[in-house]
Amino acid sequence: MGRKRCVGADCSKMAAGCCGVKKQKLSGSPGSGGPGGVGASNGVVGTGHCGSDLGIGSSSTVVAGNMNRVNGLGGPGGSSSSTNALSPAPGGYNSTGISPNLSPGCGSGSGGRKMVVSAEMCCFCFDVLYCHLYGYQPPRTPRFTNDPYPLFVTWKIGRDKRLRGCIGTFSAMNLHSGLREYTLTSALKDSRFPPMTRDELPRLFCSVSLLTNFEDVGDYLDWEVGVHGIRIEFFNEKGSKRTATYLPEVAKEQGWDHIQTIDSLLRKGGYKAPITNDFRKTIKLTRYRSEKMTMSYAEYIAHRQHHHYQNGIGHPLPPYNHYS
Repeated sequence: MGRKRCVGADCSKMAAGCCGVKKQKLSGSPGSGGPGGVGASNGVVGTGHCGSDLGIGSSSTVVAGNMNRVNGLGGPGGSSSSTNALSPAPGGYNSTGISPNLSPGCGSGSGGRKMVVSAEMCCFCFDVLYCHLYGYQPPRTPRFTNDPYPLFVTWKIGRDKRLRGCIGTFSAMNLHSGLREYTLTSALKDSRFPPMTRDELPRLFCSVSLLTNFEDVGDYLDWEVGVHGIRIEFFNEKGSKRTATYLPEVAKEQGWDHIQTIDSLLRKGGYKAPITNDFRKTIKLTRYRSEKMTMSYAEYIAHRQHHHYQNGIGHPLPPYNHYS
């Protein structure tokens, strides 16, 4: 089974969306039906991914500069992994920037190297959203690395962690500007949801996913559930090229095997004809990994109280009684 690194323009053209509104039911043939939708024609990616919720945004795109964005969460990007070490972790955090109460998401890290994603990135996303909703000046430049990565910002809400917004890009972006942009895009411009409000802040969970290690593979089964995210390219019944993706955690969280995942992704990408094994063999598949960190609003407040102005925040700390 041949494989090659996915580099250059092939990956940098992609954009993504991820999590769905409802969990997809795989009744009848695997991957058939289900709410939400992923994929976009003409090589623009749509993606799906998060939590116990699944499904992907519509195929409509929002264009910003050279990047196309699709509603939802998750998706591949345009650079291989970076081995740069993390910046020094703030007090109360371990060497990977993880709070004792936090843990990296599925697929986080690889090969024992230090992770790039950190709790500080989730804090920064909360800072950006908080400042926007309350009309404060945006937070100043954060201290974590500014290396370029494909990235996703995901918001969930409530005890059951329902998807509240998720948008990202497959194009490698410098983390400072990329997280700043996609924090607000995912919170305010995910077409499946109304813009977030102040009242929702205390119930939010923020996840940051950085995508790495892109490889083109010759066999559509050459990837590992729970380890790899996958991006597929195929031609639909009308001969139009379609692209769709799931982040690494999707298949494992949904309890899917390889075939169920592929078939679900085909449906999400808009393929409506019967799915045969011969058709699956025509799929072009790229596998990738991700580093993911999740933080609750309560953890964010505790961190900010311990490290006030860590990210240059100049506004008062929100009082607990206002958010209880």
